[in-house]
Amino acid sequence: MSFFSNFSSDHCPGTITGNPLNGLCEKVCIQAEKIFDAGILQTRLENVSIPLSEETPEDPTYPLTFISARSSGAATVSAVSVDRQTEGQCARVQATVTIPLEVVYTDADGREGRAVSALTLNEDVMMFVPPASVMPFSVTAVASCVAPEGTFSTTTNTFLISACVTVILKVAMQVELLLPSYGYCAIPPAQEFSQEVCSGFFELPLYPQGRSCCKK
Repeated sequence: MSFFSNFSSDHCPGTITGNPLNGLCEKVCIQAEKIFDAGILQTRLENVSIPLSEETPEDPTYPLTFISARSSGAATVSAVSVDRQTEGQCARVQATVTIPLEVVYTDADGREGRAVSALTLNEDVMMFVPPASVMPFSVTAVASCVAPEGTFSTTTNTFLISACVTVILKVAMQVELLLPSYGYCAIPPAQEFSQEVCSGFFELPLYPQGRSCCKK
Protein backbone atom coordinates (compact mmCIF):
# COMPACT_ATOMS: atom_id res chain seq x y z
CA MET A 1 0.00 0.00 0.00
CA SER A 2 0.90 3.67 -0.05
CA PHE A 3 -0.91 6.98 0.48
CA PHE A 4 -2.82 6.53 -2.77
CA SER A 5 -3.20 2.74 -3.00
CA ASN A 6 -6.61 2.10 -1.45
CA PHE A 7 -5.52 3.31 1.97
CA SER A 8 -8.01 5.49 3.85
CA SER A 9 -7.07 7.22 7.05
CA ASP A 10 -7.74 10.52 8.73
CA HIS A 11 -3.98 10.95 9.00
CA CYS A 12 -3.07 10.47 5.33
CA PRO A 13 -3.12 13.09 2.55
CA GLY A 14 -6.03 12.90 0.17
CA THR A 15 -9.53 14.16 -0.50
CA ILE A 16 -11.27 15.77 2.47
CA THR A 17 -14.67 14.32 3.31
CA GLY A 18 -16.99 15.98 5.77
CA ASN A 19 -16.13 19.03 7.84
CA PRO A 20 -12.51 20.04 7.13
CA LEU A 21 -12.23 21.45 10.66
CA ASN A 22 -12.67 18.00 12.20
CA GLY A 23 -9.33 16.64 13.34
CA LEU A 24 -7.40 19.92 13.40
CA CYS A 25 -5.26 19.65 16.49
CA GLU A 26 -2.45 22.22 16.34
CA LYS A 27 -0.70 25.04 14.55
CA VAL A 28 2.68 24.03 13.18
CA CYS A 29 5.61 26.04 11.89
CA ILE A 30 7.21 24.61 8.76
CA GLN A 31 10.19 25.83 6.77
CA ALA A 32 9.36 26.10 3.09
CA GLU A 33 10.14 27.98 -0.08
CA LYS A 34 7.47 30.61 -0.69
CA ILE A 35 6.94 31.58 -4.33
CA PHE A 36 6.04 35.27 -4.58
CA ASP A 37 5.76 35.27 -8.37
CA ALA A 38 6.38 32.96 -11.31
CA GLY A 39 6.15 33.22 -15.06
CA ILE A 40 6.68 30.88 -18.00
CA LEU A 41 8.61 31.67 -21.17
CA GLN A 42 8.49 29.40 -24.21
CA THR A 43 10.48 30.00 -27.35
CA ARG A 44 11.96 28.30 -30.40
CA LEU A 45 15.59 29.07 -31.13
CA GLU A 46 17.26 28.69 -34.51
CA ASN A 47 20.94 28.13 -35.36
CA VAL A 48 22.20 28.36 -31.79
CA SER A 49 25.84 27.33 -31.40
CA ILE A 50 26.58 24.95 -28.53
CA PRO A 51 30.11 23.83 -27.61
CA LEU A 52 30.94 20.21 -26.79
CA SER A 53 32.94 18.83 -23.89
CA GLU A 54 33.50 15.53 -22.10
CA GLU A 55 32.92 13.47 -25.25
CA THR A 56 32.23 9.80 -24.63
CA PRO A 57 33.98 7.89 -26.10
CA GLU A 58 36.94 10.25 -26.18
CA ASP A 59 38.50 11.63 -29.37
CA PRO A 60 35.62 11.12 -31.82
CA THR A 61 36.41 11.22 -35.53
CA TYR A 62 35.18 14.44 -37.09
CA PRO A 63 32.86 15.48 -38.64
CA LEU A 64 30.02 14.56 -36.31
CA THR A 65 26.41 13.88 -37.24
CA PHE A 66 23.78 15.30 -34.90
CA ILE A 67 21.14 12.95 -33.49
CA SER A 68 19.48 14.84 -30.63
CA ALA A 69 20.04 17.06 -27.62
CA ARG A 70 17.97 17.67 -24.51
CA SER A 71 18.26 19.20 -21.05
CA SER A 72 20.05 16.97 -18.58
CA GLY A 73 19.90 18.68 -15.21
CA ALA A 74 18.80 21.68 -13.17
CA ALA A 75 19.10 25.13 -14.71
CA THR A 76 21.23 27.74 -12.98
CA VAL A 77 20.57 31.48 -12.73
CA SER A 78 23.32 34.09 -12.69
CA ALA A 79 23.88 37.80 -13.34
CA VAL A 80 20.57 38.74 -11.73
CA SER A 81 19.58 42.39 -11.93
CA VAL A 82 16.43 43.74 -10.25
CA ASP A 83 15.24 47.22 -11.15
CA ARG A 84 12.27 48.17 -8.98
CA GLN A 85 9.67 50.35 -10.66
CA THR A 86 8.46 53.59 -9.13
CA GLU A 87 4.87 52.37 -8.89
CA GLY A 88 3.73 49.16 -7.23
CA GLN A 89 5.96 46.24 -6.33
CA CYS A 90 6.78 45.04 -9.83
CA ALA A 91 10.34 45.12 -11.01
CA ARG A 92 12.32 44.57 -14.18
CA VAL A 93 14.19 41.31 -13.62
CA GLN A 94 17.12 40.47 -15.87
CA ALA A 95 18.93 37.15 -15.49
CA THR A 96 21.09 34.67 -17.33
CA VAL A 97 19.68 31.14 -17.35
CA THR A 98 22.05 28.28 -18.18
CA ILE A 99 20.53 24.92 -19.14
CA PRO A 100 22.83 21.86 -19.15
CA LEU A 101 22.46 19.64 -22.21
CA GLU A 102 23.31 16.10 -23.21
CA VAL A 103 24.11 15.82 -26.92
CA VAL A 104 23.92 12.53 -28.83
CA TYR A 105 25.74 12.12 -32.14
CA THR A 106 27.59 9.70 -34.40
CA ASP A 107 31.14 10.35 -35.57
CA ALA A 108 32.62 9.82 -39.02
CA ASP A 109 33.34 6.16 -38.18
CA GLY A 110 29.68 5.51 -37.33
CA ARG A 111 30.26 5.30 -33.56
CA GLU A 112 27.54 6.75 -31.36
CA GLY A 113 28.77 9.20 -28.77
CA ARG A 114 27.57 11.63 -26.15
CA ALA A 115 28.83 15.00 -25.00
CA VAL A 116 28.06 17.65 -22.42
CA SER A 117 27.01 21.13 -23.46
CA ALA A 118 24.90 24.05 -22.25
CA LEU A 119 22.42 26.55 -23.60
CA THR A 120 22.56 30.10 -22.23
CA LEU A 121 19.55 32.44 -22.33
CA ASN A 122 19.29 36.09 -21.31
CA GLU A 123 15.84 36.77 -19.86
CA ASP A 124 14.31 40.22 -19.33
CA VAL A 125 10.86 40.20 -17.68
CA MET A 126 8.56 42.08 -15.32
CA MET A 127 7.86 40.28 -12.03
CA PHE A 128 6.48 40.96 -8.57
CA VAL A 129 9.18 41.25 -5.93
CA PRO A 130 8.53 41.46 -2.18
CA PRO A 131 9.40 44.60 -0.20
CA ALA A 132 12.84 44.85 1.41
CA SER A 133 13.27 42.57 4.44
CA VAL A 134 15.96 40.86 6.48
CA MET A 135 15.41 37.60 4.61
CA PRO A 136 16.53 37.91 0.98
CA PHE A 137 14.56 36.66 -1.98
CA SER A 138 16.15 34.86 -4.90
CA VAL A 139 15.40 34.42 -8.59
CA THR A 140 15.37 30.76 -9.61
CA ALA A 141 14.50 28.90 -12.78
CA VAL A 142 13.14 25.54 -13.90
CA ALA A 143 13.94 24.85 -17.54
CA SER A 144 13.52 22.18 -20.17
CA CYS A 145 15.00 22.04 -23.65
CA VAL A 146 14.80 19.65 -26.58
CA ALA A 147 16.68 20.02 -29.86
CA PRO A 148 15.44 17.72 -32.65
CA GLU A 149 17.61 19.28 -35.37
CA GLY A 150 21.25 20.24 -35.63
CA THR A 151 24.22 20.49 -37.97
CA PHE A 152 27.93 20.26 -37.32
CA SER A 153 30.19 23.24 -37.95
CA THR A 154 33.60 22.05 -39.16
CA THR A 155 35.14 25.48 -38.58
CA THR A 156 34.39 25.59 -34.84
CA ASN A 157 33.71 21.89 -34.06
CA THR A 158 30.37 22.84 -32.56
CA PHE A 159 26.75 22.06 -33.32
CA LEU A 160 24.25 24.58 -34.64
CA ILE A 161 20.89 23.49 -33.24
CA SER A 162 17.21 24.39 -33.42
CA ALA A 163 15.75 24.11 -29.95
CA CYS A 164 12.38 24.31 -28.18
CA VAL A 165 12.86 25.84 -24.75
CA THR A 166 10.58 26.30 -21.74
CA VAL A 167 11.78 28.40 -18.79
CA ILE A 168 9.83 29.10 -15.60
CA LEU A 169 11.26 32.00 -13.63
CA LYS A 170 10.39 32.28 -9.95
CA VAL A 171 10.84 34.86 -7.21
CA ALA A 172 11.26 32.78 -4.08
CA MET A 173 12.26 33.03 -0.42
CA GLN A 174 12.91 30.53 2.36
CA VAL A 175 10.36 31.30 5.09
CA GLU A 176 8.77 29.84 8.21
CA LEU A 177 5.02 29.42 7.69
CA LEU A 178 2.39 28.83 10.36
CA LEU A 179 -0.16 26.26 9.17
CA PRO A 180 -3.09 24.37 10.70
CA SER A 181 -2.33 20.69 11.12
CA TYR A 182 -4.09 17.36 11.56
CA GLY A 183 -1.00 15.95 13.23
CA TYR A 184 1.61 13.57 11.90
CA CYS A 185 0.99 11.43 8.84
CA ALA A 186 0.28 7.73 9.22
CA ILE A 187 2.69 5.95 6.88
CA PRO A 188 1.21 2.73 5.46
CA PRO A 189 3.46 -0.19 4.50
CA ALA A 190 4.63 -0.14 0.90
CA GLN A 191 3.39 -2.87 -1.40
CA GLU A 192 6.38 -4.57 -2.99
CA PHE A 193 6.23 -5.47 -6.67
CA SER A 194 6.00 -9.20 -7.20
CA GLN A 195 5.36 -11.49 -10.14
CA GLU A 196 3.97 -14.08 -7.70
CA VAL A 197 6.59 -16.66 -8.66
CA CYS A 198 6.79 -17.80 -5.02
CA SER A 199 3.11 -17.48 -4.15
CA GLY A 200 2.48 -21.24 -4.18
CA PHE A 201 5.55 -21.97 -2.09
CA PHE A 202 4.85 -19.28 0.49
CA GLU A 203 1.29 -20.53 0.95
CA LEU A 204 2.44 -23.99 2.05
CA PRO A 205 1.92 -24.75 5.74
CA LEU A 206 4.98 -24.71 7.93
CA TYR A 207 4.48 -28.39 8.88
CA PRO A 208 2.55 -31.16 7.13
CA GLN A 209 -1.16 -31.16 7.78
CA GLY A 210 -3.18 -34.26 8.68
CA ARG A 211 -3.05 -37.00 11.27
CA SER A 212 0.14 -37.34 13.26
CA CYS A 213 1.65 -40.81 13.39
CA CYS A 214 1.91 -40.48 17.17
CA LYS A 215 -1.71 -39.57 17.66
CA LYS A 216 -4.05 -42.30 18.94
